[in-house]
Amino acid sequence: MSSAMIVSEQHTVCLVGGARVNPATITLILPHVEKFIAVDGGADHLLTHEKTPIAVIGDLDSISEHARATFAEQLVHIAEQDTTDFEKALSRVDAPVVIAAGFTGGRIDHTLATLNVLARFSERRVVLVDDCDASFVISGRFCEIDAPVGARIAIMPLAETMVSVTGVRWPFQDRLMRPDGFIGSSNQVTGPVSVRSDGPVLVSLASVHLDVALRAVSRG
Repeated sequence: MSSAMIVSEQHTVCLVGGARVNPATITLILPHVEKFIAVDGGADHLLTHEKTPIAVIGDLDSISEHARATFAEQLVHIAEQDTTDFEKALSRVDAPVVIAAGFTGGRIDHTLATLNVLARFSERRVVLVDDCDASFVISGRFCEIDAPVGARIAIMPLAETMVSVTGVRWPFQDRLMRPDGFIGSSNQVTGPVSVRSDGPVLVSLASVHLDVALRAVSRG
């Protein structure tokens, strides 16, 4: 099946995957979205939270029979196994900003696969959120982040790239970052943050700053 669009929206939407999704995470997301899209087993999370997705996308090997029956009209089965369910959904959803929950915080291979997709789809405005972090990718551009002073922030390279960061306790200018070299974990906001990166870097804030992350990706 080609990656023709299944969902096209003019406002922020939320993809919900099958990894752990705490009720507090859903509470954080609710003020920012009206429509949810389940990604395979994420349908069960939406069933638990009494949210009806506009689509359920994936190879559908992890969805419960209860959710399958409840959301029968929304099921979109994509059988190929060359891509993850996250990629299947993201490549078929057209929206200005996508919040993605239920894709991190579980198995490390699933988390790494999700970051691989974000690195390859770095032009998309996606915010990953779980009970710990709200994260997004900056690539080939300048980004301003209005996180509060004292907030934790991490800038982690997803590929080799030149990066400059200001407004943090440990700023740096034109540093070569790469996954097996210099990284920027466990930094702290000291003022208005600016990040410039030639290639994909993952910016992570505490999940309570989801609104900050959404404003940052929306400015790009």
